[in-house]
Amino acid sequence: MNIYDVSKAAGVSIATVSRVINGNSNVSEKTKQKVLTVIDEYGYTPNAFARGLGLNTMQTIGIMCPDSSDPYLADAIYYLERELRQNDYDSILCCTGYQLATKEKYLKLLLSKRVDAVILIGSSFIEPNDKNNKYIYDASKEAPVILINGSLEGANIYSTVCDDYQAVYDSVTSLIQSGRKQIMYLFHSLSYSGIRKLEGYKAAILKGGMNLDETYIKQCFGTIHEAKNYLIKLNQDGFNFDAVVTSDDSLAVSALKYAKACSLSVPDDLSIIGYNNSIMAQCCEPELTSVDNKVETACINAVTTLMRVFSGNNVPAKTMFSADIVKRGTTRF
Repeated sequence: MNIYDVSKAAGVSIATVSRVINGNSNVSEKTKQKVLTVIDEYGYTPNAFARGLGLNTMQTIGIMCPDSSDPYLADAIYYLERELRQNDYDSILCCTGYQLATKEKYLKLLLSKRVDAVILIGSSFIEPNDKNNKYIYDASKEAPVILINGSLEGANIYSTVCDDYQAVYDSVTSLIQSGRKQIMYLFHSLSYSGIRKLEGYKAAILKGGMNLDETYIKQCFGTIHEAKNYLIKLNQDGFNFDAVVTSDDSLAVSALKYAKACSLSVPDDLSIIGYNNSIMAQCCEPELTSVDNKVETACINAVTTLMRVFSGNNVPAKTMFSADIVKRGTTRF
């Protein structure tokens, strides 16, 4: 059954049926009940897109993430969808990968679906060359854009981030104070978040009175086992380090596996700090000390910000949260 059938069965115009469906008060109670009776009798469900055209809202939010298999991003998707449901919004999820062209394609796709807003999870959506962020600036002219773990200044763009700089700074400082002298920083990428973490590492080394040796800054690609083998190769080449701070928990797990392969005691011979405080941190022995960057808090704030934007309230363009270091068995401080 469609809206035309409802119109015919109720003996009213299509416009009247549309007003009833969309909650328009400019319909008499008698007519409203007549239409609602037909809808109930035939089990008519208004097409979401057609209803959205009438209400100027689809009650739907687009969510984009580069990789839903990543523990941090998977958690963020869960918390976002939970919060959106509680606010009576549906969601459409797009997993974009990391190529700019694909990210642009999926953002245009979501906007073509007339979503009410778009949430981008992960700092990889922010390109180092600001010209390549045009696709986000353009999207914000059509709908609010919320960035989680990334920051971009622009009209109708709202950012929710963790203070990654301070989190890594505090982690490295704690290791220095516990007596560690050769602290490696191991990371995957130099995204917006990645750059902030690296800056925190460098600042802590210098503030701690140590020489900033760039050879202790290592970018590592690949799987957990590939990263483990990379560390083993460094060991075999005579590269010594007594602590590792990583940009995420998967690299910290790699460091733990490396320690076992090389018969190193953790945390006596090697201290390890992960990042994200994901489930990985508790699925190994010893359990990982890890930075809790408050993914649930960030997602709750992102949705709250969005609802306030929809309500016409003034909201800050950027919200930053402090992280906590969750101490477990891979450190001694």
